[in-house]
Amino acid sequence: MSIELNTNDGQVTITNEVISTIAGGAAVECYGIVGMASKSQIRDGIAEMLKKENYSKGVVVRQEDNHLHIDMYIIVSYGTKISEVAHNMQSQVKYTLNQSLGLEIDSVNIYIQGVRVGKD
Repeated sequence: MSIELNTNDGQVTITNEVISTIAGGAAVECYGIVGMASKSQIRDGIAEMLKKENYSKGVVVRQEDNHLHIDMYIIVSYGTKISEVAHNMQSQVKYTLNQSLGLEIDSVNIYIQGVRVGKD
């Protein structure tokens, strides 16, 4: 699926992969986030951290009518307050997508896939 924007200069098509890559990049810049995790790859109770080029695998973009919802799967740093990290991340992702693509995001849902004691 993709989003079609009509402007005075023409039509712009934004794919969900572009949205998820930008959202993932904005998320890992937030304090307390160690990295993105795949939504489906939990083996032996351990979440695998995604590299920069695979951020879109840890983000799901859903479109319902004219509403955009984003589900993000992350790994947080040990000792951080998860509710604050999640709130800051939601605000950052919404702001970044609004500024870079002009999109209004209705919800950003955060799923914690793991906690890491130190950066690997």
